[in-house]
Amino acid sequence: MFMFRRFVIIGIIALTGCATHTVSSQQQVISWNTSEGVQRLSSSKHNVDFFKLANHFESQSNKLFCGPTSATIVLNALRLRQSPIELPKGLALLSQQDLTYLPKREGWSPYYKRYTQDNILDISPKPRAVILGQPIGKKEGKPIKDYGIQLHQLASIFEAHRLKVEMHVVSNNADDKSLKRIMVASLANANDYLVVNYQRAVLKQPKGGHISPIGAYHKPSDSFLILDTAPNKADWVWVTADVLIKAMQTFDTIENRGFLVVSEKIKPH
Repeated sequence: MFMFRRFVIIGIIALTGCATHTVSSQQQVISWNTSEGVQRLSSSKHNVDFFKLANHFESQSNKLFCGPTSATIVLNALRLRQSPIELPKGLALLSQQDLTYLPKREGWSPYYKRYTQDNILDISPKPRAVILGQPIGKKEGKPIKDYGIQLHQLASIFEAHRLKVEMHVVSNNADDKSLKRIMVASLANANDYLVVNYQRAVLKQPKGGHISPIGAYHKPSDSFLILDTAPNKADWVWVTADVLIKAMQTFDTIENRGFLVVSEKIKPH
């Protein structure tokens, strides 16, 4: 496995070796596909999560699904081909017209058993319609809407799928060093995954709250690799710890943003 990982990283370096520019290590946010970004991944001692997350990575299907997409990636990374429970089928991925000419023999199905951005919401405490803007009440005669996913709502989706979740809200007086220790420890552990909820504007990206998994930590630059689920808006980026914590230390609806550490709760039979 070590040799395979080394081969993958060397291959990435070779592909990006003709980059037309490099980025100063003093910059707080750099794209992962710059020569320096690739070097950070190759030399990282905390990149164990990257390989599984990259293998199961997918971009979000719409602008409101950063939370469900992050959950889908993590659930597949934890359970695909090694699940202690029966996985759902991705039924929404083929239309009725698509099925017209497929084999009808007994016991055969065109669907893989895997988590999708649609089927993970079948047992979500926050319904799909509410995520997409269905009113949850009225205030002064106007509909109240709760678009998207907040940190505690994402935690409840993971818990509904019987995963263990540690939620860390980054309060205004949070101990940055303690939070970073927890995050770095997660990235050295192959059995859990780190998901962050942050404000893009702090990273000087198009403003708005966002959720994505973290793939690695690079100690010399003190930076984390965000595997951004919305490539239409931004690359995967390395972000220094202080900036990422500041981006999580922002208010969202009822409380500050933060991060989750997610792991399997069900023991294999």
